[in-house]
Amino acid sequence: MKNFYNRRNLRTYCSEVFILILSAFIYSLAFPGFVTSKGFGFIAFFALIPVLAIIRNTSVPASGIYGFIFGVSFYLFFNYWLPGFHKLAILIVTIIKGSEMVLLFLALKAADRFFRKHGYILQALIWVAYAYLAESWFAGYPYGNIGYTLYRYLPLMQIAEITGVWGIIFMLILPQAFLARYVADIFCGEDKSIVNYIKKNRIFPIVYIVLFIIWLIFGFVKVGKWSNEEADRTWRVATIQHNHDSWKGGLETYRSNFSNLRRLSLEAIRRDPEVVVWSETAFIPSVDWHMSYSYEETDKISSNEKTAALVKEFVDFGEELGLPLITGNPRGVLKDPTKGPVLEDGDLNRIDYNTVILFDEGRIKESYAKQHLVPFTEHFPYEKQLPWLYKMLLANDYNWWLPGDEPVVFEAAGVKFSTPICYEDTFGFHSAEFVKNGAEVIVNLTNDRWSGCAEAAIQHAAIATLRSVETRKSMVRSTNSGLTCMILPTGKIVDPVEQFKMTWHIYDVPVYSSERDNTFYVNHPDLFAFVSIYLSGALLIIGAVLKFIKKGKS
Repeated sequence: MKNFYNRRNLRTYCSEVFILILSAFIYSLAFPGFVTSKGFGFIAFFALIPVLAIIRNTSVPASGIYGFIFGVSFYLFFNYWLPGFHKLAILIVTIIKGSEMVLLFLALKAADRFFRKHGYILQALIWVAYAYLAESWFAGYPYGNIGYTLYRYLPLMQIAEITGVWGIIFMLILPQAFLARYVADIFCGEDKSIVNYIKKNRIFPIVYIVLFIIWLIFGFVKVGKWSNEEADRTWRVATIQHNHDSWKGGLETYRSNFSNLRRLSLEAIRRDPEVVVWSETAFIPSVDWHMSYSYEETDKISSNEKTAALVKEFVDFGEELGLPLITGNPRGVLKDPTKGPVLEDGDLNRIDYNTVILFDEGRIKESYAKQHLVPFTEHFPYEKQLPWLYKMLLANDYNWWLPGDEPVVFEAAGVKFSTPICYEDTFGFHSAEFVKNGAEVIVNLTNDRWSGCAEAAIQHAAIATLRSVETRKSMVRSTNSGLTCMILPTGKIVDPVEQFKMTWHIYDVPVYSSERDNTFYVNHPDLFAFVSIYLSGALLIIGAVLKFIKKGKS
């Protein structure tokens, strides 16, 4: 190996960079994307072998640089649709993810150096720890998590009721890290037989094969159980997909949207649903604000009376509908509670939450405010620390919401449900918290229309499938343009509605009572990830100490 390091040159580094970029592209194909809208999930079982082999062979400084290159390359291929949201989005995401992978690759390199023979086990734990930490901070972003590539392989998803997505990641990375050691030797020019390599290290293949068989059997048993499980009842839900262009605003646009939503809802109720569900921010003027405050004390009634009139139409429609209506609708509150709704200069004394409201019997019965706001676009807490970035985001038409702090459980037509908004259904602990509080169904309201890309919505829905497996609750996804669908407790996507089409769909949702025992994951969300974090951290410290002692003795 020392001879290999000594003869490294520019050609070696260029070859490794080429392999990294190629691997990033191949890895991206495991997810829904521009090549295939469903993704080739099986690629996730081998796509990272060359990457881990390069980490084993290269130097420590190069490992960090390679992490940035791989992270940027992968998210450029995977999130190619982000410029449709905003030109800055693809820049921000790729830089952040590339920077995160600098730390990941350095940790993977350290694991290999400290535990040269069995470091692949630690590398699998490190990847799990990275996946969790990468989505748990302010700019956390779950997209690109390798565990979600298996969303169509139902038996392999079922372990999530115990470990969450984290156990799936571990099972995917572990054999690749093991085989990467063999490939690394091949890269070095060593002529080795794979059969001899496996025989020499036969304990690991035997153990992994046993674990894989258990993983598979457990999955088939659980798929069979939940496919035949009798629901406590069914809940007939009408989802309304009005396919509004998210980039168009203004009162006339809001009025047109409401007209379409009303028409589609009236068509849908002919099929006797129990509730009607619109999408995230389907109705824009704040119903709560206009029902709470009057502008009669100001001289600027004309600037608000048309909006107030539209809200009244909504209220009248809600009363006439005769069914509970669930919709995304901003909730405006007084920014300065000591002042009235309109300031002396005529501006509104208002700040908003991104909320879902349950409108029934002529009033808002309950509302839920989005807890996990999208970083940089809905929320940026570092105004004082990074004023230049804060001002740049504002200059590029980003606006801020207030974050909610309560996992609300609604009840309509005798069913308890919770409503993660937009990408909140990509975080397992949110759904676990809802279910632990009594939710029997998860109703996700989202708006993926802004991307203009069908694959972006499918990537989102693929992640959401794990939430049903983790909680063993049915999910209904009511979206602006897609992917509107139902997800069963097995993770199976049922009756997806054609994207970018103005339509409605009725789902008979299996309801599993809140009185049933919760899954291990619901009771102990992300425990596998926490164990991986602490265990990998401890092992890295032990490895570093042992390496230091050994070096001192030599």
